[in-house]
Amino acid sequence: MDLLSDILGVMKLSGTLYFRTAFSAPWGLAVPAFERVARFHYAHRGRCFVTIDDQPGAVCLEQGDLIIITQGAAHTLADPSDAEARTVDQVVEASGFTGRGALVYGGLASESGHETQLICGHFAFDEGASHVLLDALPPHIHIRGYGAISPDWLDDTLKIIGSEVGRDQLGGDLIALRLSDIIFTQAIRTYLAGEGKARRGLAGFADPQIRKSLEAMHEDPAQAWSLERLSKIAGMSRTAFSTRFSELLTSTPMQYLTSWRMQLARHLLLDTDSPIIEVAMRTGYQSEAAFGRIFKRYFHAPPAGFRRARGGEAGRE
Repeated sequence: MDLLSDILGVMKLSGTLYFRTAFSAPWGLAVPAFERVARFHYAHRGRCFVTIDDQPGAVCLEQGDLIIITQGAAHTLADPSDAEARTVDQVVEASGFTGRGALVYGGLASESGHETQLICGHFAFDEGASHVLLDALPPHIHIRGYGAISPDWLDDTLKIIGSEVGRDQLGGDLIALRLSDIIFTQAIRTYLAGEGKARRGLAGFADPQIRKSLEAMHEDPAQAWSLERLSKIAGMSRTAFSTRFSELLTSTPMQYLTSWRMQLARHLLLDTDSPIIEVAMRTGYQSEAAFGRIFKRYFHAPPAGFRRARGGEAGRE
């Protein structure tokens, strides 16, 4: 599995589409803050302004643009007339939205001449999921012309979903849910290939030599990795490798390896019925006691207790 897919899989990325809109000027929507989610808005037709709490200025979301509010911060969406923003609950109530079809709200499209169709949703990650790739993302990612950047099949699917606003097409909801996971992955990949190359915490994934070492750790996390072996894979001296890794990823190679092993262990404890000693060995520890000490330091609970508290497979036996 490639590096990004491996990380997002262990983080348990799951996408949710919460509405498709047909907003006519004047309109404004206030979206509340929410923890452990990244919200997204795709402008299928028209445009709007996005203002994120504690961030300067507003982002103009043009037709075909995608914005991801990475840390779930409160924000407002509004048409260019800068109408007063109402809460999501108020807009849903005023529109009579039932959860099916499109959320239609605002003035009369025929009178204003300005209609904005958005596809809105969020991406969630498992409780306890943590990774530098997610933590280092900026407050928002704005991808202009996302439909043009994305693969043809993804662009076509986005257009299909947008064109169904106001209709009740069979299977539309399932298509949208499956698509939302792909939207996040594609957006992160696009960001890493562009602006993310220079962002500390993300730059290591774009650096060819450092990336080789990351891929090696992810392909075989149980391996007895050493700084010397990883530096050889990267084709660098130990000192140069360690220095560059820390500069680009904000942690030492061994710290990154331990952190990833713990995330993998969390995933295995919750999603499999593997014995704890097997989880330990699959994440690079030859004894349950040594594994338990490190795991408790990260998650403030021993592996067995963590599994029971979170309702893991073994905890339900």
